Amino acid sequence: MDESTIPMKIQPASRIERLPPYILGRLNILIQERRQGGMDLIDMNMGNPSDPPPVQVVDKLREAVLDPRNSRYSRAPGVFNLRREMALKYHRKWGVELDPATEVIATIGSKEGFSHLCLAILGPGDTAVVADPAFQIHSYAVVLAGANVIKVPLGNDDAFLDRIRAVMDIMTPRPKVIILNYPHNPTAMTVEPGFFDKVVKLADKYQVMVIHDFAYGETCFDGYKAPSFLQADGAKDFGVEISTLSKPYNMAGWRIGFCCGHKDMIKGLSTLKGYYDYGIFQAVQIAAIIAMRTGDEHIEAQAAKYQVRRDVLVRGLERLGWQVDKPRASMFVWARVKPEHLARFGGKSVDFCMAMVDEAEVAMTPGAAFGDGGEGCVRMALVENEQRIKQALRQLGRALSRTPAATV
Repeated sequence: MDESTIPMKIQPASRIERLPPYILGRLNILIQERRQGGMDLIDMNMGNPSDPPPVQVVDKLREAVLDPRNSRYSRAPGVFNLRREMALKYHRKWGVELDPATEVIATIGSKEGFSHLCLAILGPGDTAVVADPAFQIHSYAVVLAGANVIKVPLGNDDAFLDRIRAVMDIMTPRPKVIILNYPHNPTAMTVEPGFFDKVVKLADKYQVMVIHDFAYGETCFDGYKAPSFLQADGAKDFGVEISTLSKPYNMAGWRIGFCCGHKDMIKGLSTLKGYYDYGIFQAVQIAAIIAMRTGDEHIEAQAAKYQVRRDVLVRGLERLGWQVDKPRASMFVWARVKPEHLARFGGKSVDFCMAMVDEAEVAMTPGAAFGDGGEGCVRMALVENEQRIKQALRQLGRALSRTPAATV
C-alpha cells in the first residue's frame, strides 16, 4: 500500500453511537482469556442451557436434515404447521385461542423477534417504557429503532403500574409501548394472573401497545405456574407476547422463538422480516414441532433440575450473608451482595464480578449490566450441575474470607 495513503475513517451510524457502553464486554473478554489460559472457570454468567434437548427432537432433526427439500429457503414467518403447533400449545397450556395464520409468527429466537418488532413499530420521536433493571435488549432494541427509553423502577404490583401511569400522564406525546417481562430476567420476579388484567386496562386507557417477554414462562418451581399476558381478557387487542423454545427445551442454539397476539403488530413484524431474512432452517422448524407436541415431560424434568440447583445456590449464598429471594421461576438466582464484600473489590458490581473470576474462579453477571436498579446485585445462572454449584460456593467463600492484603 502507498505510504501516503490514509485509510478512510468510518463513522458509525448515529444509532450505534446512541447505544450505552456494553458493561459485559470487559467481563466476557476476561472470561475468554482465563479459559484460554486453562482456568477451570465455573461459569454462571449466561443463561445458556447446558443440558441436552429431548431425544426425540434431536432424532427428528437428524431425519429432517437428510431430506434435501428442507435445505431450500423457508418463509420468514415460519412454516404454517409450526405456527399452528404454537397456537395449539397456547390453547393447551394457557387456554388462549390464536389464529396461526395472523396471530402467530416464528422468529429466529426471542431476541431477534423482539428486536425486529421494535424496528417495525418504533421510530424517531417514539418512546418505550422499560423496567429498571431489565434484560439489556429491552432497552437496546428500542435505541436501535431510533426511539427513546423511559425507565421505571421494576415491580410486580399496583405501585409499579402507578409509576407507569404517572409517566403516561406527564409525557407528551405519550409513550407508544410498554415492555414487560415476567418471569423476569434478571431478577426472577413473578406475577399472578390478575396483574395482566390491570395491564390491559392501563393499555386501554392510554391506548398504548404492550410487549411481554415470556422467555421463562415454562421454567417454574414449587407448583407455581407463570401466567401468560395473552390470558388476560382483551390482551390481544393491545399487545403481543414473545416466547422461545431455548429455555424449556434446551434448544438455545437452535434459534426458535415466537411472537403471538395483536394481528397488526404481527403483520408489521412479518413485513419487516420479509425484507430481512428467509426464515429458519426448515429441518429445525420440523424438529421444533415435535418438541412442542411431545416435550411437556421434558419441560417438567428440566424445571425440577433447576429447582434442585436453585435450592443449593440460595442456601449457599445466604450462608455468605447475601440477600436472596428464592425464585419461583426462571433459570437465575438474583442476589444482593453483602456490602462489605462489594467494598473490598471496588464497591461496584462490575468490579466485584471481575475480581471473582480471578479470586474465586467463578463467573457471575453484575447487576449494573441490567440498569442502575441492579447495582449491588449479581445474577447467577443455574447452568452448572449441583456439585459444581457447591464448588463455586466454596470458592466464593474462600475468596471472600481472605484478608484484604491477600487479594491485592
